[in-house]
Amino acid sequence: MPETNPNIPVLATDRIGKEPIGRLLLSFSIPAVIGMLVNALYNIVDRIYLGHGIDPLAIAGVGLVMPITMIIMACSMLVGIGANSLFAIRMGERRHDEVEKIMGHAFVLLFLLPALCIIVVLIFMEPILRDLMGVDGKVYEYAETYLRITLYGAVFAAMSPGITHFIRSDGHPKTSMMVQIIGAVLNIILDPIFIFVLDLGVAGAAWVTVISQFISLVLVLGYFNSKWTRLRFRVKNMKLELKLTGKILAIGFAPFIMQFAMSLVGILQNATIIKYGGDDALTAMTIFFTVFTMIFMPMMGIGQGAQPIIGYNYGAKQYDRVKKCFKLAIIACTIFLTTGFLIIQIFPGFLFSLFSKDTGNLRELAVLTMRICTSMFPLIAIQLMGGQLFQAIGKPVQAAIVSLSRQILFLIPALLFLPPLFESIGIRPLYGVYWSFPLADFCASIISAVFVYREFKALHTT
Repeated sequence: MPETNPNIPVLATDRIGKEPIGRLLLSFSIPAVIGMLVNALYNIVDRIYLGHGIDPLAIAGVGLVMPITMIIMACSMLVGIGANSLFAIRMGERRHDEVEKIMGHAFVLLFLLPALCIIVVLIFMEPILRDLMGVDGKVYEYAETYLRITLYGAVFAAMSPGITHFIRSDGHPKTSMMVQIIGAVLNIILDPIFIFVLDLGVAGAAWVTVISQFISLVLVLGYFNSKWTRLRFRVKNMKLELKLTGKILAIGFAPFIMQFAMSLVGILQNATIIKYGGDDALTAMTIFFTVFTMIFMPMMGIGQGAQPIIGYNYGAKQYDRVKKCFKLAIIACTIFLTTGFLIIQIFPGFLFSLFSKDTGNLRELAVLTMRICTSMFPLIAIQLMGGQLFQAIGKPVQAAIVSLSRQILFLIPALLFLPPLFESIGIRPLYGVYWSFPLADFCASIISAVFVYREFKALHTT
């Protein structure tokens, strides 16, 4: 149940401009962090069951699908984060007449854009997997099965998190968290039933994901038809207006393009790994990214918690509160990242054992992958939160530059040039793939720090 029941729920956001920033950030971020962590269990539980109960190569197959489904989720971020940032700013400006119109536009866009992506992927699925990624054999069979089924529910997967942002910005972060938890718990319960009891294997894991995402969407929509809020999705607000649609997409462009770039990087990375390391190296990298998700998701939760606070106070011209919220978020992210870095560096073998019993080449590659790829983790909070800052204050150009610096400016060139360079000097080219990640993390953090410093300096003189 929502944590408050105000007589005028749209004013629940008033506390964002008044309560102490530390308390606000905790109250908004903790539910978001928990929700994101639990939500991450969708993929993690699937891969644990598949790795131990089916075949470690099934993990590689599911991992191949992730960059493709990330494109669809990028559409959710384009609309959900863009509309939510505008929502929070309008709340801070007390322009409440525009809030439901923003929501109505978001609802339509969250359906249309992912649906278009799904159609394209269904048409070109085999060329993407076989020709672009170079996949064949059992890994292809696992990937094709999982992708085809999850595409059936991809609209649910895109709409649910996109609309959930509004629950949080409506002043009910705990409700947002509970929606995510219910979907993930359902996934955990149904996974062994569909995979083992019904003997559906990879297909079972995919169907459970679809079912869980559909239930989450039903719960999210139920909130906006309840007594806990007067905000509603009304048909009259679903007629798209070019100006408002443009604003939503402009603000959401940075997280969209960042996610889209991550997808392209994932496709390039998988193709490069298959080329230089084969199926075992691909499985090892997929395991690393599964572990990475458990570290990255709290960062997303902190960012989601901070975003309405920053957006509202920026709209209200309370710039000291904007700066304080950002600084506290950076500190929290750095603590999470450093803790994750230490756990991975000290216990990589244990983390690998969660997904496979292999004691040979696969284990060796997974341990090496985790240790190298996380070597710059303690430094990257500024890059992760910098994009969130510029999204929250409605500056899409700066947000896009900060968000894209890692993937486009540094990681893609590194993936293209480091493996051949390593090979030319007698080092295994696969290591060039691994070292591309810390190099990109370091360079992107420097770029992000410069942009954030300049923005804070401008706020000081405003």
